[in-house]
Parts: sequence; structure tokens; C-alpha cells
Amino acid sequence: MHVPVLAHEAIAALAIRPDGIYLDGTFGRGGHSTAILSQLGAAGRLIALDRDPDAERAARAISDPRFSFHRTRFSNLAQVLHGQTLHGALFDLGVSSPQLEDPARGFSFRTDAPLDMRMDPGAGPTAAEWLASVEEQQLREVIRDYGEERFAKQIAASIVAARTREPIVRTRQLADLVAKAVRTREPGQDPATRTFQAVRIHLNRELEEVSLMLPQATAHLAAGGRLAVISFHSLEDRIVKRFMQSLARPELPRRLPLRASEMPQPALKLLGRAVRASAEETRRNPRARSATLRVAERTAGAFDPKNIGIEPGARWRN
Repeated sequence: MHVPVLAHEAIAALAIRPDGIYLDGTFGRGGHSTAILSQLGAAGRLIALDRDPDAERAARAISDPRFSFHRTRFSNLAQVLHGQTLHGALFDLGVSSPQLEDPARGFSFRTDAPLDMRMDPGAGPTAAEWLASVEEQQLREVIRDYGEERFAKQIAASIVAARTREPIVRTRQLADLVAKAVRTREPGQDPATRTFQAVRIHLNRELEEVSLMLPQATAHLAAGGRLAVISFHSLEDRIVKRFMQSLARPELPRRLPLRASEMPQPALKLLGRAVRASAEETRRNPRARSATLRVAERTAGAFDPKNIGIEPGARWRN
């Protein structure tokens, strides 16, 4: 079984109670779900979500009356829960190792494969289809904003010029185009890394999904329930960090004196600092190098997800 990053730390962060109801919002191949189930008693329950059909197939292998799986985006969790209260919710964001390692999915440039990149292969355009029609300005913005790529202008121009000669339909085609457009790169990083990340994030609406999921998850947590989120790049982590901070330190009215008893109770309490993988875990799994775990606990403070000023897809770039 695929072993998820920061598995021990994430499960410990949930402080699982045997009779609790928990959500694994990114089932993947079931590593976190299996660990949660091992700590639940007969009255406990686990609800898992994932939009990947391969994850759904893996979930079928779990024959446990305490477990239920729903194939859907995690931004749809409110529709799945129907007001049900949770004692903990865990999200392992981004693309999983099995997705990266399957050439047919087209997430990686390390092998030549069809340029797909969809987390749900049955939904939306492939990367090849999108690259065939996207305007150069939008392509440049996607690569710049989602890949944090300083050579976005050159890469976008190279892709647009190349597609007039032949369709860009293979992973190595795209990687080679990027390599020719990028003049320099950090040691040990392939020139195509940032561009592939950017296209994947855009196609799968990954940052919008996170922005939509966080308020819903918080709204369904019982007082004392934990929200644990593992992210793998700065854009995701920035959204998670700012969201948790905004609910742990609510903005107060300016120039309006308040007594201590009148101070609004925050909806979340931050638990410790961001957790990162140990040197040993990073040695065993290089992907763990970029992982960040953030944890917050729901308080009894009022919370209305409609009134927190978050637009779908908000990135909190600053």
C-alpha cells in the first residue's frame, strides 16, 4: 500500500476518539483511511472522498461497515455530509505518488505519455486539449501564477509557436519545449517542473477546490474537532495558513473599544506550528521534502462560511 507523507503526524493531529465521525477528504490509496479506521471503535465512522476513479477502486477493497466512500471533489463535502457533524477532517492536497507514477495519467514528464493531467479522467479537457486552444496571455498568467515561473513569458510563447507546427500531445513534447525556453534552473530541478505544476493546478482547479473546501470543513466540525491539512507547494499552503489565521484571529472593529468579555470568540484555535517531514522521512521519500502539515481545532465560537469574505479560488497571494 502507498504510504502517505506525514502519516503518523497527521493521524496524531486528529486526536481520534473511538466513537467519533471523521472525514478523509483525499482518500488516494487509503493510507490515511486505514490508519484512522484502526483507531476507531465499533461506534466510530469514517467518510472518504476522492474524485479519482483509481481511488474509488482502491476504496472497494475496504470492507468495513464503519467506512463509506464517495467519488466526488472535496469541495462537494457539504453535499455529502448533509449537515452531519465531524470530529475531525484530514486533507492531503495535490497529486498523489500513484498518480505521478502512472504514465497513462500524464502528470509526469519523466516518461513519455499522453498529456492528460486530469485527476478525474472523465471530466474536463486534457492538458493537450487545453494547450491547443488557450490564448498566449492566459497561458503566460497560468504558468506565472500557478508555477511561480519567472520564464513564463518565454515558455508561453514557445508553446504557442510550437503548436502551429504540430499538436502538443505528449509529456516529453511539452517538457522539451519548456527546457529550450528556460535559460537557467535551480540545481536538481527539471526545467519543466514548474510548468507541469501550473498546468495541472489550472486544469483541476486545485486552488479553488481548497478555497471552497476549507470553510465547509470548518462549518461541519464539532467543538474540539480537528482540521488537519497537508500541502505540497507554497500556493496551497498559503491558502491554508491564511484561512486558519483569519479564523483564529478575527478582525475586530477599528476604533471601537471592547471589554474582554465582549471580544468575539474565534472559530478556530491554531495547534502548534507547521509540521514538516523529518530528515529520515525525506530520505525515504523525497516527495516529503515539500510537505507542510497545519492543524487547527474548532472552538465553540460562531462561524458562518458565507460571511468570511472568501471568494472561490482566492489565493491570498500577499
